[in-house]
Formats: sequence, C-alpha cells, structure tokens
Amino acid sequence: MLPPGLVLLLWPCMRVAGRLSLRVQQLKISCETKTSDNVFVTMGVTVQFRVIEERAYDAFYRLSNIQNQIRAYVFDVIRSTIPRMELDSLFVSTSDVALDVLRGLQGIMHQYGYEIIDTLVTDISPNPLVRAAMNEIMATRKIKEAMFHKAEAGEALSFVHVSLCFKAPLAFTSSPMLVL
Repeated sequence: MLPPGLVLLLWPCMRVAGRLSLRVQQLKISCETKTSDNVFVTMGVTVQFRVIEERAYDAFYRLSNIQNQIRAYVFDVIRSTIPRMELDSLFVSTSDVALDVLRGLQGIMHQYGYEIIDTLVTDISPNPLVRAAMNEIMATRKIKEAMFHKAEAGEALSFVHVSLCFKAPLAFTSSPMLVL
C-alpha cells in the first residue's frame, strides 16, 4: 500500500495492482423473505462499511467482489431471522433485525479486512394485496370503535334526558293529577 502524496514507481520493476478506497462505503440491499404468518415481505437493508487500513492487503487480495459477499451474508441473516417473526412484530423490531445483520457481518468481514460500521433496515414492504388488506382491517377497527363510542354517547344522552325528566320539580294543580 502506498502512502498519500507523490510516489515514484520504477516502471519495469513495479506497477499499480489496483486502487482501494479507504472511505466509508454504503451498499443498499433488497431481500425478499417470508414471515412466520406466511406473508412475503421485501426488506431494504443498508450496510455501511470501510476498509481497515492495516488490513488493506487482505481487503484487496482475499475478496474479488466485496459487495456480492456482503449481499450474500445479509441474505443469509435476513432469511434466517425474519421467518421466526410475524409481520406485525417485524415492523416493531426493525432495530433487532439490523443488529442481527450487524453482528452476523462484523466477525466474518473483519477477517477479509473490512469493518462493518452500521446496518440499517430502511424498508419493509409487504405484498400490495396484504398491505391493502391490513389497511382495510384497520379501517374496520376504527369504524367499529367509532360506532361503539357513538352508541355510548347516545346512551349517556338518553340517561341525562331521563334523569332530567325525573328531577324536574313536581307541580300540583287544582285537579289531583301530577304535572311535570
């Protein structure tokens, strides 16, 4: 590895084998898998990684395509984690999934000279038909709740009306009838 700045190469004896960036890189991965309640979801995962400067030799010569290698490991972790979860719990525990992916990648990629900085679950997209059904279920629940509250309010109003009728002062007239 050459240091930054002006470097002279002796042409017949030395050559540049390739370039390797030490910057933080980001890889966006989309993976389809099935949850425990048999719903197919597409997971969007972003992995941020960089070359460990002291292990640049390993990073350059041990892997020919780092992005495909990371993608394969992410698929492996996602497809072993998500099938144990239901769709509703998946939306709640995205940070747990991201942490599982991070743990799964860190040890493996370190031996190849790469540091995994962070993993983020950026998207969870169920099938559009499932999404429409979920929205319909929520709308039905909200309508049912609104009807319950409306009935409760109507019951309260009728109770108030009846109680007002019975609490009104009673007046007697010359006839023996009660008048409210």
